[in-house]
Amino acid sequence: MAFTQQDAPWWTSTVVYQIYPRSFQDSDGDGIGDLRGVLQRVDHLAELGVGVVWFSPIFRSPQDDNGYDISDYQDVDPLFGTLADLDQVIAALHERGIKVVMDLVVNHTSDEHPWFVESRSSKDSPKRDWYWWRPAREGMPTGAPGAEPTNWGSFFSGPAWELDPITGEYYLHLFSRRQPDLNWENPEVRDAVFTMMRWWLDRGVDGFRMDVVNLLSKAVRPDGSLPDGIAHDGRLGDGSPHYTSGPRIHEFLAQMHREVFAGRPGAFLTVGEMPGVTVQDARLFTDPARAEVDMVFQFEHVGLDHGPGGKFDPRPLRLTELKASLGRWQAGLADVGWNSLYWDNHDQPRIVSRWGDDGAYRRESATMLATVLHLHRGTPYVYQGEELGMTNAQHLTAPEHYRDIETLRHLAEARAFRTEADLLAAYGAMGRDNARTPVQWDASAHAGFTTGQPWLPVNPNHVELNAAAQRADPRSVFHHYRRLIALRRDEPAVAHGDFTMLLPDDEAVYAFTRRLDDVELLVLGNFTGEEQLALVDPVWTDAQVLLGNYDEPVVETPVRLRPWEALVVRRTR
Repeated sequence: MAFTQQDAPWWTSTVVYQIYPRSFQDSDGDGIGDLRGVLQRVDHLAELGVGVVWFSPIFRSPQDDNGYDISDYQDVDPLFGTLADLDQVIAALHERGIKVVMDLVVNHTSDEHPWFVESRSSKDSPKRDWYWWRPAREGMPTGAPGAEPTNWGSFFSGPAWELDPITGEYYLHLFSRRQPDLNWENPEVRDAVFTMMRWWLDRGVDGFRMDVVNLLSKAVRPDGSLPDGIAHDGRLGDGSPHYTSGPRIHEFLAQMHREVFAGRPGAFLTVGEMPGVTVQDARLFTDPARAEVDMVFQFEHVGLDHGPGGKFDPRPLRLTELKASLGRWQAGLADVGWNSLYWDNHDQPRIVSRWGDDGAYRRESATMLATVLHLHRGTPYVYQGEELGMTNAQHLTAPEHYRDIETLRHLAEARAFRTEADLLAAYGAMGRDNARTPVQWDASAHAGFTTGQPWLPVNPNHVELNAAAQRADPRSVFHHYRRLIALRRDEPAVAHGDFTMLLPDDEAVYAFTRRLDDVELLVLGNFTGEEQLALVDPVWTDAQVLLGNYDEPVVETPVRLRPWEALVVRRTR
């Protein structure tokens, strides 16, 4: 089922802005962003023109994984404020026509959540089966190397099972050992989660971004055991085939939709973050007739520069591979479902440093990358600071500068076989802390983020690169984002038009068209610091320029593109 302009949901014509609260704005000088800080910046969001704000987790948490380890789903962590503060933020955003989406993390909880505290208290606990508890591997003594119930590895390094001394059994944690996985096979778990979700909708939120939601269903054997994965690294194996988009995932998500959203008045948004999801999977997940989720976050394109050793073994991006990947998703969801469009988020390095030029051509490459992304078919996501062209954190130059659990655990393991200089170069390019340095509001000390000592140091380039300076400059990255967001709202072909990839074999120029009825748009982006020729059809000569990132763009064929130039032109067929 493809959306038409007439029946398309509201979220096809809007843009979502992600707030990572810890790094957005601090109001009380403790160096950590908070909800009252968000209140100080709601007009920035309104001026930008976004229609939805998505909050990374603000729930009560021990902060082992910066809030993605939740100990109370129905309270705000004191780091960020109170439920009353959140009510004020929701009201302030709603007053400006901006909806609010919360981050839902229900593949796992914190080990301090009362559910898990009760579950681990005894093998006879009523909540024992709310989590994945298993004895040692048959024939092996508990606690011995390799005695874990399966050989699965954790996403955060090491085994995915932790021996609990209280009962002498192991619990499953696909992420940190302090993030035990919930057992969604248990209907009581599902009921508790759905009750919590309804509570948030009653409180005024407008939907959920659901963290690693396609990992909820594990491939349980009839005897209750879980299968081993193929081992590539010593005794640890890849368990992902047994929990990625598992056997009951569609059943669970359809039940969630029925129990939480169906029949409820209001216009909601549900987004599933889904590592390892395929185009064919996404067609099922996002088919409106199936009523599961509205769109998915997929990771194919942001893995293209990962080398044989993974994300911390980066390699240069090949533009043809990016076009093939994004083009495949555009084609795959053309007649059913919907795409999420993103470069940056709290888990990805800054795109202008990653695939652009964060030096001499920072403005040009940041605006080109934004233009190419936002003109695809799908809903664009802007991660805080992306609208300013914020760069990677080049000031994090020693192991003690890093805060991210993924980086620190990788460092602890990789030190045995890689040099510190090599590792620091990898973390400087790909580490998650790059996205988590505080937003650069002005040129003052700590960039206007806090009056205290920030939890993660502010990038020194905030003196030149900041929101105050860009607001005063009509050619800035900020104002280019404003124009892009307005274009999606005002030009129907951007939100609803068909997508056709052009020049698929060109390693320098990204080109495609969007067409709706008799209106056609041509989008061009030069992914290099050199002048390039775009060999497009002569019918585009003298077409109307809708948007560009250089003064006085020239539309002739072939189109001569300056370094990192972006161009959007329109013609009527």
